Amino acid sequence: LWTLKPPNRTFHEHPKLLASDVYSQYESVRRGEQEIPEYFNFANDVLDKWSEIEKAGMRPSNPALWWINGQGEEVKWSFEELGFLSRKVANVLTQVCGLQKGQRIIVILPRIPEWWLVYVACMRAGVVIIPGISQLSAKDILYRLQASKAACIITDDMVAPAVDSVASECHFLKRKLIVSKGFREGWLNFTDLYKNQSPDHSCVKTRIQDSMSIFFTSGTTGSPKMTEHSQGSLGFRPLLSERYWLDSTPSDVVWNTADTGWILTSIASLFDPWVFGSCIFIHRLLQTEAAAILNTLCRFPIGTLVGVPTLFRVLVQSDLSNYKFMNLKYCMSGGEPLNPEVMEQWKSKTGLHIHEVYGQTETGIICSVFKGMKIKPGSMGKAAPLFDVQIIDKNANILPPGQQGEIAVRVKPIRPLGFFSEYVDNPKKTAESECGDFYVTGDRGIMDEEGYFQFIGRDDDIIISSGYRIGPFEVESALIEHPAVAEAAVVSSPDPLRGEVVKAFVVLSPTFSSNDLESLASDLQEHVKKTTAAYKYPRKVEFVQELPKTVTGKIKRNELRNKEWGR
Repeated sequence: LWTLKPPNRTFHEHPKLLASDVYSQYESVRRGEQEIPEYFNFANDVLDKWSEIEKAGMRPSNPALWWINGQGEEVKWSFEELGFLSRKVANVLTQVCGLQKGQRIIVILPRIPEWWLVYVACMRAGVVIIPGISQLSAKDILYRLQASKAACIITDDMVAPAVDSVASECHFLKRKLIVSKGFREGWLNFTDLYKNQSPDHSCVKTRIQDSMSIFFTSGTTGSPKMTEHSQGSLGFRPLLSERYWLDSTPSDVVWNTADTGWILTSIASLFDPWVFGSCIFIHRLLQTEAAAILNTLCRFPIGTLVGVPTLFRVLVQSDLSNYKFMNLKYCMSGGEPLNPEVMEQWKSKTGLHIHEVYGQTETGIICSVFKGMKIKPGSMGKAAPLFDVQIIDKNANILPPGQQGEIAVRVKPIRPLGFFSEYVDNPKKTAESECGDFYVTGDRGIMDEEGYFQFIGRDDDIIISSGYRIGPFEVESALIEHPAVAEAAVVSSPDPLRGEVVKAFVVLSPTFSSNDLESLASDLQEHVKKTTAAYKYPRKVEFVQELPKTVTGKIKRNELRNKEWGR
């Protein structure tokens, strides 16, 4: 199925023609006229092919990966160098750590080049990677290690102490690797190990349905679910659909600012740009600082910027007349809805549109405002190729344009390539994610006569703040552990910068008394930060006498949420 060397073409012609070749070659697969290949491995079948094209002089001199830390350090790798180094890391995983195909590894690293090396090395070795965000608490890490039965973990100096505090309770964990300039007792130094490995490694043969990555995603009740993606859903999918939302070429430089623990980074900072041989740009970015981001856009030839709405809300507050972007042409926003007024401000100050994309951990990107498409403020575009997106009612009936219902994607009789395989070890939740012939997103929306979708809101209690999915159960559980709290309910609350934030309604324990509720609110916030990931803490706290409940005793979060949003 792979033909990546068009005859008699220079690299100046190559990018778009390559896209056309690949697309036409797989168009029959998309229509279901041809079987999807049995075997596929992104490292071998995409990255190594680009390395060959590079050696043949058929790709521009762009690096494959370009990293800076904002303090003068810089890393540039070609596809050939990426292959050379990732094979060394693959040998670390298999020879030193003893990992075998199908075993799992948790990787909690910030935006540093090693994250990309490990990801590619896992593909080569057939090891299943589980990315995690650096803000995870010890309790979060313990749950992930135990639930996933991961045999290895790779992290840095910041997270290692939390891992050490729970490692004794994780009987499947055999190896701990640290990305550090120093030594830590009980850990293997990742950098020292891979530099001393052989660059010779034979990529394992993987089937297209073999597990590649697992992402933990929050739900409304219970602990986060393990969402499994395959070689096909992450690696093969962009061969069919990538050009419709990112539409990059080997000459392009793509910068996505999302956290490495999110699926958006796997998609927008790895699979989708590299399918078309684009350069992935990475900034270490310890936090979202407008000046640092704007200066980077002025100093480097970044053509595509991808970020959550909070990024653009922060940027439009700056005096953008002081900045002249070097090469920026295409801006994309995803993770949560973007306010139309922010889109208008960005357009008036920069001359650039913001193209919205929509998707989930389970689905990848299923709707997008493609290049050249008419932009409708407040709309997240049309359905992406491969996906039959509809608005349905509770009985899985398709609703007509203009009528509000649940955003859903047809998964029967054929499950679309790009979808998650299952919630690991949770067949009940996997089954509950479907209604009739559709996967239900839990989001409500409207489709207009032209096929544009508009997001209305969550159909459940999930809170999406600055792109982070936060389940109320996790925050409520943390709050109830505090001796002052008898009951707690957590909902979303509007916020001009983050879109929405976590708000906690707290009923105090009858045995607890306090005359300083402001101080107590701060104590509860700090308690949550220490108990679970810091980004989940309630930025707003309200003390109440009682919580609204159903006759069966269930908390009516929708009533509290409607109150917050003035509905």
